[in-house]
Amino acid sequence: MHLLNARPTASRDDRDSAESQPSSSAFTEYESRVRYYGRNFPSLFETARGSIMRDRSGREYIDFFAGAGALNYGHNDPGMKARLIAYIECNGITHSLDFETGAKEAFILDFQDTILRPRGLAYRMLFSGPTGTNAVEAALKVARKATGRTRIVAFEHSFHGMTAGSMAVSGGPLRQSSILPPIGGTIFLPYDDGSGADGLDRLECMLAEAPSESQLPAACIVETIQAEGGVIVASLPWLRRLSDICHHYGLLLIVDDIQTGCGRTGSFFSFEPAGLQPDIVCLSKSLSGMGLPLALVLIKDAYDCLAPGEHTGTFRGNDLAFVTAVSALRFWRDDTFEQEIAGKAERLRQRLQAIADRHPSVVNPVVRGRGMIQGLVMASGDLARRTSTEAFSRGLIIETASPKGDVLKSLCPLTISEDDLEAGLDILAGAVAAVAA
Repeated sequence: MHLLNARPTASRDDRDSAESQPSSSAFTEYESRVRYYGRNFPSLFETARGSIMRDRSGREYIDFFAGAGALNYGHNDPGMKARLIAYIECNGITHSLDFETGAKEAFILDFQDTILRPRGLAYRMLFSGPTGTNAVEAALKVARKATGRTRIVAFEHSFHGMTAGSMAVSGGPLRQSSILPPIGGTIFLPYDDGSGADGLDRLECMLAEAPSESQLPAACIVETIQAEGGVIVASLPWLRRLSDICHHYGLLLIVDDIQTGCGRTGSFFSFEPAGLQPDIVCLSKSLSGMGLPLALVLIKDAYDCLAPGEHTGTFRGNDLAFVTAVSALRFWRDDTFEQEIAGKAERLRQRLQAIADRHPSVVNPVVRGRGMIQGLVMASGDLARRTSTEAFSRGLIIETASPKGDVLKSLCPLTISEDDLEAGLDILAGAVAAVAA
C-alpha cells in the first residue's frame, strides 16, 4: 500500500511547521555532541513502514537513506516482523555468544543453499561482532594469520569502519584525523578512475620488486563501489585485474561488501558481475534484513585459520537477527527480485540523469552508481548539503557522501514502490531546482 498521503512537495506552511518543531531536550541536553544524522534531519521519528518514515507530529518522509544501507528491504517488512514476533513469543533464544542454536543453524543452511551454492561459491562463515567494522577487523586478522604477513593494500577515499584497525585501512578524511593513533602497515593506492589501470600498475611493480615473499603484503581490501567515497564505481575489468594480481602474488583479496552487498547493486554480491571469487568477503548492514545488528565474514576454507576462541565477542550470536535474515533470504530464491531491482535502477538513473541535464550549472552531467546506489555530483559540498536540507523540508531523506560532501547518494529501499520512487524523485528534482534558482 502506498503510504505517502502528502503531495510530492509540501506546502510552505508544512515546511514552516516542520522547521519550527523543537528538538527534544533529551538529545540536545544529554546526548553526546558526536551525534550526526539527527542534526542533518531534525525531526523526532516514531514509526516507519516500507519506504516511509513518520515523525511524532505524523508527518511522512520518503526514505532515500534506508539506514545507511541497513534497510535494503525497507522498514518493518511484514514477513520478517511476523517471523520475529512468533520467535519471541515462543521464548526463542535471543543471545547465544557462539553456542549452537536453531536460529543460527537455519540461517547457515539457508544462506549456503540460497546464496552460496547457486553462485558456485564455497565459504566458511565467521560470525564476528555485530557491525561492519567488526567484520573488517576479523577479516584483517584472518588474512594476517593465514599469510604470516602484516601489511595491507587499500585504496584512497575508501571507508571500512570506525574502529582503529578498520580506520587504518580507510583512505578517506579520517585517515588524517587526530582521533586516529598512528598505525603503520597500510599501502594506499589510487582507486579506479575509469582508465582500467589506475593504481594497479603501481601495485604490480611494487609486488614484482619485493625482495622475498615474506615482504609482500598479506591482503588487499577493496570496495567494488566506494559508497562513502562518493559513489565511485570501479570498472569490471579493473576489478578482475586486481583479483588476478592478488592471486598471482599470493595476496588475499578481501571484498568489503558491507554497504553494496545484499542486493544493493542488483545482484546479491556486488562483485558477481566481475566474476570474482574473493578469498574473504565482509557483510553486514542489510544482512539481517530488518536493521538488526549482524555481521558475517565469508572465508575460503584454506584460510579458515583462527584457533577456537582466537576471535570472540559477546554479541556474535544475535539470534533475533538470524531469524529475520532467514526471512530476508526469501527474496533470493529465484531471479524475480533481481529483475525488479534492475527495472527500478534503470528508472532511478533516467530520472537522476534528467535532473543533471536540467541543471548543468549546479550538477555534474555524469550520474554515478550501479543498481540502487546512485549519486548526483553537485558543484560543491555546500550545494549538496543545501539540496539535502531542502529535500528534507519537502519530505525526502537523502544524505550526502564523498570527501567533499558534494554527492547526493540515493539509497532507497530495494522494495520501494514505483509510486514512492517517483514521488521521492519529484521531491529531489524540486529541491535541486530550488537550490539552483
